Amino acid sequence: MTNQPNKRQAKAQSLRGEVLVAVVPRLLDLSYAREQHWYRIPEEHVEKRLKDRFPPQWLALYQTKAFGAEAFGINYYARVENISLVTRRELFPNEPQDEKAERRYYKLALAPLERLPRPILSRRFRRIVFIPTTMEKFQNAVEINDLYDESPLEDKLWAAMKRLGISAERQDYVRVNEKDYALDFAIYCAQGNIDVETDGDRWHLDADKSRADNRRDNDLETYGWRTLRFSSAQIREELETYCVETVRENINQLGGVQEPDKFMPRKIHPDAAKGIYQPSIFDYQNPQTEIEIDDDEIWKYAVGD
Repeated sequence: MTNQPNKRQAKAQSLRGEVLVAVVPRLLDLSYAREQHWYRIPEEHVEKRLKDRFPPQWLALYQTKAFGAEAFGINYYARVENISLVTRRELFPNEPQDEKAERRYYKLALAPLERLPRPILSRRFRRIVFIPTTMEKFQNAVEINDLYDESPLEDKLWAAMKRLGISAERQDYVRVNEKDYALDFAIYCAQGNIDVETDGDRWHLDADKSRADNRRDNDLETYGWRTLRFSSAQIREELETYCVETVRENINQLGGVQEPDKFMPRKIHPDAAKGIYQPSIFDYQNPQTEIEIDDDEIWKYAVGD
């Protein structure tokens, strides 16, 4: 007899793939979604980056610096009505029929775009490729970091750090020694940076993973990153008293959080939860310079390509 998922597992599985946040790097790409009602994803990147979070029921569009006042945020979303596998030749019949013409894409047919009542903004004007998330998180998100749906442990720690006003970037990527490392939480401070990791109970029972973590932590430390690791038990039982307090103390030792467009770094007071600083839309100016990316390279700049 096969094991049947319990109600909680079944509910979690039903939510996976609900909403996909995807990058829109050019005005032309938005026009395809708005006027022709489609978005494309290279076939190989679905398996590499999305796996069991595909296909989505909804698509949300994250706009880059090309969009001026709408840049570095999600302003539009649409229901996915159909998905088909097509070649580039079929998508762009007027393009030169070169070696790229047979490249395969998932073509997401969209309902008319809907505008969010307020944008979901990125505090640090970050570059993303995909964020699979749930409709509940999408409807309640204030900023990009609220959307991530990697694990309940991360969600719990994120909520606690937000209550204390700790600015962090979730699922951020750092490149050191020609390697790309994914950080659960990246905190940028005046005198260094902090990598906060939530380690599941079984993770370090694997000796190979433990050795990889050792090399990873050493690489990051060499380039100015402190790594803090918290176990499942610590997050469940000592969330405020140990985990968040340790993060707070390290932030203050490193001179405070360095936030975009803030002249002075900000140290975190133990009672900060009583009066958390809330950034306004006027804080989102002077975005960082982005690297210009070729049309067919927009899905590649997250990790390891």
